[in-house]
Amino acid sequence: MDQTTPIVLVPGLASSARIYAPVIPALWRFGPVMIANHIRDDSMAAIAARVLSEAPPRFALAGHSMGGYIALEIMRQAPERVVKLALINTQARPDTPEATARRLGLMARARRGELRAIREESFPELVHPSRRNDAEILKLVHAQDEDVGVEGYLRQQAAIIARVDSRPTLSAISCPTLVLTGDADNTISNALSKEMAEGIAGARLVVLERCGHLPQAEQPDATVRALTEWLGTEVV
Repeated sequence: MDQTTPIVLVPGLASSARIYAPVIPALWRFGPVMIANHIRDDSMAAIAARVLSEAPPRFALAGHSMGGYIALEIMRQAPERVVKLALINTQARPDTPEATARRLGLMARARRGELRAIREESFPELVHPSRRNDAEILKLVHAQDEDVGVEGYLRQQAAIIARVDSRPTLSAISCPTLVLTGDADNTISNALSKEMAEGIAGARLVVLERCGHLPQAEQPDATVRALTEWLGTEVV
């Protein structure tokens, strides 16, 4: 890939451009960086279509968590526009009935003004056990809550609930692909990352040590290394 290929980064649920702040300076050396806005629509298809309408003609694409669901939808809608793909702490499976029921409960709480409380309660499961008292990462989580807002959060959860099973389309992905996960991700098990990597021909799996669901904040140096190696991979 030449040094001017644009890079599109997609955040996760209740997450904003802030999550990528630790890695943007290193990625910027490879080309202009765009952070996708994924809070305006309530379906994966609509979110992906809007990202594509705002993205450069061809680009490297990285999606974190929910952003990975969006990235996989982008790969279905316009695979010819994506020169490289990175799937970060995400999965290809659809929501389970149990997960959907939990999301509906969280949405009801968010409508009652409890979004901040929801995120505070979930924080210990978002990060590696060694980070559970990390005030800076918790501050980041709350700042992102404010960026996304309750209505954005509700739209995102609705989109996640209705997402399709991406496993049948993994084999169609032919661009250089990185699958990145943490060894202690309690939000999306790294076994699901391994499943994706096995389904994509030639995909490279990287499991970061002492890392939960937020690698950009928990292990920024290791995340930068994985992403810069991915961006440096020659496109065949």
